[in-house]
This record gives sequence, structure tokens and C-alpha cells, in this order.
Amino acid sequence: MSRISHSALRRNFRQLLASQACFETASVFDPMSARIAADLGFEVGILGGSVASLQVLAAPDFALITLSEFVEQATRIGRVAQLPFIADADHGYGNALNVMRTVEELERAGVAALTIEDTLLPAQFGRKSTDLISVEEGIGKVKAALEARVDPELAIIARTNAGVLSVEDCIERTLAYEQAGADGICIVGIKDFEHLERISEKLTVPLMLVTYGNPKLNDNARLAKLGVRIIVAGHAAYFASIKATYDSLRAQRQVTHSTENLSATELTHTYTLPESYVAWAEEFMDVKE
Repeated sequence: MSRISHSALRRNFRQLLASQACFETASVFDPMSARIAADLGFEVGILGGSVASLQVLAAPDFALITLSEFVEQATRIGRVAQLPFIADADHGYGNALNVMRTVEELERAGVAALTIEDTLLPAQFGRKSTDLISVEEGIGKVKAALEARVDPELAIIARTNAGVLSVEDCIERTLAYEQAGADGICIVGIKDFEHLERISEKLTVPLMLVTYGNPKLNDNARLAKLGVRIIVAGHAAYFASIKATYDSLRAQRQVTHSTENLSATELTHTYTLPESYVAWAEEFMDVKE
């Protein structure tokens, strides 16, 4: 099978952004899943930060994974990927200078695009995990990311959370990131089409939505007309692999206790020990959500 260069994959992704259609991402979390997604005809994949934390650390999505660990996983995927894939680079693993390092490493890993969000991560003492940095700091991160990239085809996508912002504040942030030079805007927390329309009408760059399968946004044609080019509905493939692993090993050991019918979500909750992390946060960080 002939290989596709990273530059060519990035150009393919740019063509998706420039199109008039809306594309759903495949959750790619290792080389095998990337090959499967490409073979099934997916136009784009995504390595989620939460999925990488589960895959590498078996830990919940509390910003525990390091840049080097995330890059290692992205590099494994980049070696074999035959479809462009997006890296969910969280907050860039630090300040604007850390963002530059993140871009350099992920570009070498072969990603076609990466998202940098304006969430205050990791959560600070006494602060909620959904708190955001200032608009000015977010602009600095976008500009730093653009400065650090070598291949101009690499797409830098700025991400914010409409679920914790007023419409006016979300418009201010997204416009600021567009004006700073972001190639696209990723938004999480959109409630419905009315919410999206109010925010998107001021923007001209392509949009990426993290919908988590929100049924109120289940109309790709309408999303496309509003400028949405990429949809992340979730990471069902990865969670299905957790369920399949559990069921296979349980059958091999002939275990019949009551947990045999746990869902993928319940299994993830069981084996990532989130209660321990929450207790530690409350004890050492004075965090009570």
C-alpha cells in the first residue's frame, strides 16, 4: 500500500475546511484504529485528549497526561495514518511558550491539525476545571502556535467553551481568535441551532463542533450552511474497545458476577478510579465542584 505524506494529508484536511460540507471525525487512538478508519472511508480522524489519557494512563481526563506521552501516541498514529487526523492538544500543555513546543512536537508527529483551548488547565487551586484564561492570553497562545509551525499547511484551530460563556463573551473570544490568525474555531457546549447561529454569524473561518452526539444538532446539512466543517460527536470506537476487552477477558475467565453487564461508560468509571482523583483534588486543591 502506497503511503501518503504528512504534507499531503494536511492539504487534504485544508480541502475539507474549504469545502461546503460537514465531516464527522473517526476516533483514532492507535495505529490499528487509524488504519481501520481510513479503510472505511473516513475523511478525518481525531486523537482526543481524554482518549489519550485513558489509553496511556487509564486515568480520567484531569490534564494528567504530559506532552511527551501525548506526542508518543500521536507519533505512533502518524507513522501509519492514511487519513488526516486532528490532535486535541488541550491547553498546549502550559503557557504560550509551551504551546510553541507543543506545535513543534505534534507537527513532527504528523498531525494535520491541532486544537488549542482556552481552558485554565490543569485546574488551579480553588478554581473549577471549566474556568477559562483571559482572551488576551488565548490570543497569545494562538499567535505563538502560528509562529511555531513550520509547514504552513498545518491547521491551528482555537477552541473555546460556549457552555460556560454568555453568547456575547463567546462571540468576543471567537472573533479575537479568528483575528489572531486561527485557521478555524472549535466550539464545545453549543446547545442548539439558535445558539450556534448567534455565535457563527460573525465568523468567517471554518468551524469545528464538539457535540457529544447532541440530538439538537443532528442535521449535518444545516450545520454545513452555518460554516461547520468538522464534527466530533464522541469517541464511541474507543469505548467500544474497552467493552469488547472486558467482555472477552471475562468470558475467557468464565466470570459470571454481577458486573458482567456493565456498559463501556460504567467500565471506564470503574477502572479509571475517578473518585480517588476527586478526593485528592478536594484534599490538596480545595476543589469542590
